[in-house]
Amino acid sequence: MKDRPPPSYGAVYVPPHHRLRSVITSPNYTSSAALVDSRLRENHHQSAVLNPRSSSVHLSNLKNQQEEQFQKQTFHYNSAYDDGLSEEGSDREFDSSSHPGASPSDNINDWKRKLTLLLRDKEKQELVSREKKDRRDFEEIAVLASRMGLYSHLYVKVAVFSKVPLPNYRFDLDDRRPQREVILPLGLLRRIESYLGEFLSQKSRTKGSFSDVSFSRSSSNCSIATDEGLFEVPEPLASSKVVMDKILWRRSLQLQDQQQAWQESPEGRKMLEFRRSLPAYKEKDAVLAAISQNQVVIISGETGCGKTTQIPQFILESEIESVCGAACSIICTQPRRISAMSVSERIASERGEKLGESVGYKVRLEGIKGRDTHLLFCTTGILLRRLLVDRNLKGVTHVIVDEIHERGMNEDFLLIVLKELLPRRPELRLILMSATLDAELFASYFGRAQIIHIPGFTYPVQTHFLEDILEMTGYRLTPYNQIDDYGQEKMWKMSKQAPRKRKSQIASVVEDALKAADLKFYSHRTWESLSCWNPDCIGFNLIEFLLCNICEKERPGAILVFMTGWDDISSLKDKLQAHPILGDPSRVLLLACHGSMASSEQRLIFDEPEDGVRKIVLATNIAETSITINDVVFVLDCGKAKETSYDALNNTPCLLPSWISKVSAQQRRGRAGRVQPGECYHLYPRCVYDAFAEYQLPEILRTPLQSLCLQIKSLKLGSISEFLSKALQSPELLAVQNAIEYLKIIGALDENENLTVLGRYLTMLPVEPKLGKMLLLGAILNCLDPILTVVSGLSVRDPFLTPFDKKDLAETAKSQFSRDYSDHLALIRAYEGWVDAERDYAGYDYCWMNFLSAQSMKAIDSLRKEFFSLLKDAGLIDANDTSYNTWSYDEHLIRAVICYGLYPGICSIVHTEKSFSLKTMEDGPVLLYSNSVSAREAKIPYPWLVFNEKIKVNSVFLRDSTAVSDSVLLLFGGSMSRGDIDGHIKMLGGYLEFFMKPAVADMYECLRRELDDLIQIKLLNPKLSIYNYHELLSAVRLLISEDHCEGRFVFGRQILKPSKPSAISAQPALASRTESGPGGDNSKSQLQTLLTRAGHAAPTYKTKQLKNNQFRATVEFNGMQIMGQPCNNKKSAEKDAAAEALQWLMGETQTGHEYVNHMSMLLKKSKKDHN
Repeated sequence: MKDRPPPSYGAVYVPPHHRLRSVITSPNYTSSAALVDSRLRENHHQSAVLNPRSSSVHLSNLKNQQEEQFQKQTFHYNSAYDDGLSEEGSDREFDSSSHPGASPSDNINDWKRKLTLLLRDKEKQELVSREKKDRRDFEEIAVLASRMGLYSHLYVKVAVFSKVPLPNYRFDLDDRRPQREVILPLGLLRRIESYLGEFLSQKSRTKGSFSDVSFSRSSSNCSIATDEGLFEVPEPLASSKVVMDKILWRRSLQLQDQQQAWQESPEGRKMLEFRRSLPAYKEKDAVLAAISQNQVVIISGETGCGKTTQIPQFILESEIESVCGAACSIICTQPRRISAMSVSERIASERGEKLGESVGYKVRLEGIKGRDTHLLFCTTGILLRRLLVDRNLKGVTHVIVDEIHERGMNEDFLLIVLKELLPRRPELRLILMSATLDAELFASYFGRAQIIHIPGFTYPVQTHFLEDILEMTGYRLTPYNQIDDYGQEKMWKMSKQAPRKRKSQIASVVEDALKAADLKFYSHRTWESLSCWNPDCIGFNLIEFLLCNICEKERPGAILVFMTGWDDISSLKDKLQAHPILGDPSRVLLLACHGSMASSEQRLIFDEPEDGVRKIVLATNIAETSITINDVVFVLDCGKAKETSYDALNNTPCLLPSWISKVSAQQRRGRAGRVQPGECYHLYPRCVYDAFAEYQLPEILRTPLQSLCLQIKSLKLGSISEFLSKALQSPELLAVQNAIEYLKIIGALDENENLTVLGRYLTMLPVEPKLGKMLLLGAILNCLDPILTVVSGLSVRDPFLTPFDKKDLAETAKSQFSRDYSDHLALIRAYEGWVDAERDYAGYDYCWMNFLSAQSMKAIDSLRKEFFSLLKDAGLIDANDTSYNTWSYDEHLIRAVICYGLYPGICSIVHTEKSFSLKTMEDGPVLLYSNSVSAREAKIPYPWLVFNEKIKVNSVFLRDSTAVSDSVLLLFGGSMSRGDIDGHIKMLGGYLEFFMKPAVADMYECLRRELDDLIQIKLLNPKLSIYNYHELLSAVRLLISEDHCEGRFVFGRQILKPSKPSAISAQPALASRTESGPGGDNSKSQLQTLLTRAGHAAPTYKTKQLKNNQFRATVEFNGMQIMGQPCNNKKSAEKDAAAEALQWLMGETQTGHEYVNHMSMLLKKSKKDHN
């Protein structure tokens, strides 16, 4: 499995839909036999194709350095899993016929010549071969290509050799990509046309009532409540400067008096004595001097030095002592909400105040801040939101960025913004702090900033690595006592831990280190155990053994266990609660700490248990920094963390456990020695620790960048690529391009990368762009309430619980909410039931009976209020809840709004006899997560699924999906374009193709155009009533509710532009499409004669009876399917399909019985020439 693509060294893979070609017809063909043969050869895959680079805009920067760079690139080969191929994407075809007796060495030599020509040709990007001998010799050719600096990939029957890295799946080489025939009942079409005609007629009669829609979609040419109005803080009406200075002076004196009174009180003196014992206090004067003399100061403080609590206090106290306290405004960012809250509480208590006086905090959905707050702790995201409305941070005197070593995406983004802000605000001071950081890297980034190092103070911590643990406890590892128990519903996770030949990323990273390990000072038993160690396992059984051992034999003290994620924490907690000692509440207090938990539950980890009770905290890396659990004496470190990586080449996020860095391991170890001597048990060998990277890979290099790019545009920071190039470590160019392309597809950016009107609104909403789109359309189409629930539900942890010992009961409970193939509609019903129960004070009972998380339900309720408030501030809704909920009951409309938000997260559903298969544009075949309501279904009566996210674990899984119809996708998906013939519509650059009657296509295009205009007008004029659009919306609602998905998928359908308007039936020399000529000379016999004489198998026919009692046939030959028009009987339908095939094969050239005979002979001869 390729978890992270190789560096592209500036080379860019152009997505398939950017380089699709139209079918090329050569003017040099002199006979229809050659034309037919060329078409049939496409499906025999016996040609090599040279694909020129079609996107010179994206790739022009490679031309000068390409050959030099490609010599440095490493060979990368993966077997593809797509199930078909086509010739889409090939720009030129040349004959590479070979002699039957040619040896493999001849083929390799031939390819050496071809690859050399490819490298020399600056306009060509890749070679594509469909020849069997090339697939046979692929590995040898791939090695040759690798030596020449080229990339190789085998897509089942297609071998590709390219100058740039190749993805796992190419839809342009897949002849089974979704091609959908859309069928609407004639009566429905007439009703839609009636509504639409009435709307267009009314629109033309009363143009004044309809806003002009002839505007640019870019916000650069229009405004929303004035261009700056929503995003700039209006300048306050300033009082006289003299009066203001007097007020500030008086307030500063009051603060000075209050501070002196506290410091002179007995409690204050006692607290000051404690603070003076901290290493940071000894550096107080040096820190304050550096801050006063330098605009940027970097403080590297070791664990336990007190920097997080003391440095902000030093600054505030110094300003107050200088009678400048009233003008002082310090913002201190923390990477996590629990850190912001706990540190602010600690500092307030050290100052003898209540939280919300001079010290406060602000995190999402919570905050305590008063009028006189001068030191505010917040998450990094909160400060970025502040910058959105206050780009110069007016009034802020100091910005402290703590735990900067974690290199979160928000932190790296904030550093770029602050670096550009500093020249405009010379009086602003920036302080960067961390326990462990590459100080020189940050110092050079800010132009040789001042560095201060504060030594730490921690009690001694005794360290035990895995070999030490095994040696001193006698515990034995076997291949089977290491498999972690995640319960029955997660059997796939357990099976992944079983011994296997193919090593995971976790195991392969440390393989060499394990082989080189020196264990000569350990017993043979320990050596045997280590030889069985499975790096893929967390080690639940070993953790249970150690916890029990500590509880029974070691001194009192809390135990902190570092796990990778919620699944591990909850599964281990269930296991420990079943233990006779560890599950005894009178002896053990078992707690969990995870970022998704409510703040009140997170705070429980700081409480000390009763005497005789040992506290055990199961936590993720959230407990590594900033927070101190005072009574922790023992730490168990699994050595892993859930890390999101981003495969830009395949545009797929991967969420996999990965080894932590040495810095993180040191931080975890340090948690045991904060307040007393401690012990740390690393559940991995020392040699593995030595192989760890020094620092974690920055998040900006391993996550999708859509939200970040949107923030860049909202802050008017110029070109996205140029801005991100200023980062400490710039993200991969392809990742940036993927994000920009996504924002263009969803309509947030125009072609010039300017924010559109929609994009402006999306920047106001603190959610992912796709969820913001959902909220906006829900408000516009008056179905807001259920959409608020969906967006809030997708922003918190899944509320549906599945305990491993009650899986069947949990699924039964969930099934009552899910009856229509939608996870989102199931969420809406579950929440509505909880609201009803809460009114009767029975919310917890409701959650318990229905296996729902009360914590998630409360979080959804809070987020709904926040999102409602934001939409109200934007003017899209008013206080009248009946108006924006008029159609909240319409589940078809809710599906449409969900599709509008989640597109282009689209997946086709193709049914087989017993089940169905799913396929996306970028991944090919995918799977549903097991907890999806649709995963338990044998059939889904819809052709499409929209999904919230995909994640690669072992395969690519889709989460949070809703099934939608053709009409929903066509009206609420992305932009669509006309195909090559009437009734042919394309989406996503040609990946999605729809075939329908021209009148139906015209209706869809008109509806879509008018609907888009309505959304645009409403965003520009939020107060606009949609009453004038009643007929339009009636047409839309009727269509999406009455579309019963009567169409079907077809595959391999080739579209040929007619060279002249006449059809085959108009050719006098050819028999009628459905009637027999003399001697059975009809289209069926002509087609069979043509194919069998040329040595091909006879065609076969599949006929389906339609609901209007007509018949439609599909003819199959040579791996192709061609469908005819509906006819009155089965026989006529088959003849019509054959006529359609003949028309396609012969390209509407001359026809007739004698000509067919002549052409068959030529075709047979031509076929022999190419075999």
